[in-house]
Amino acid sequence: MENLRKLVREVPDFPKPGINFYDITTLLKDPDGLRGTIDALYEMSKDEKIDTVIGVESRGFIFATPLAYKLGAGFVPVRKPKKLPAEKVSISYDLEYGQDTLEIHKDAIGKGHRVLIVDDLLATGGTARAVVDLVEGLGGEVAALLFVVELDFLNGRSKFNGHQVESLIRYDS
Repeated sequence: MENLRKLVREVPDFPKPGINFYDITTLLKDPDGLRGTIDALYEMSKDEKIDTVIGVESRGFIFATPLAYKLGAGFVPVRKPKKLPAEKVSISYDLEYGQDTLEIHKDAIGKGHRVLIVDDLLATGGTARAVVDLVEGLGGEVAALLFVVELDFLNGRSKFNGHQVESLIRYDS
């Protein structure tokens, strides 16, 4: 994964002083980097029987949709409020700087469906934990959570005991 790590741009002091932002847009614009990322996520999940791949708004959509295609699974978006048109369920969760809410269509996940959750980044784990709770609340089974980048030093992985969590690129500081 070192070849992918080289494609991630580190931006110091964004969005505020003291924060080091890991920008994946440089990975996305590189054809080999994008292809390599999707292929690597596929290799991590190809042996799982997946019914549905969830992409978390918004960058999770970029990776989840082609991965669902390669796995022969459906794709379901988890969105910010007021973006989904049909009956939905919502969950609010704490962030390091406040609260946020996510929504999913109520009929998006069936009982017993095996679900793969995909997002670009695992930091503190609050967003992904909320998605796990949405899926399990609808009767789905979380097969695994896949991330492109993980910030180990924020310990987000600790929120997923009992769940498989995989990341392509990990930063320890």
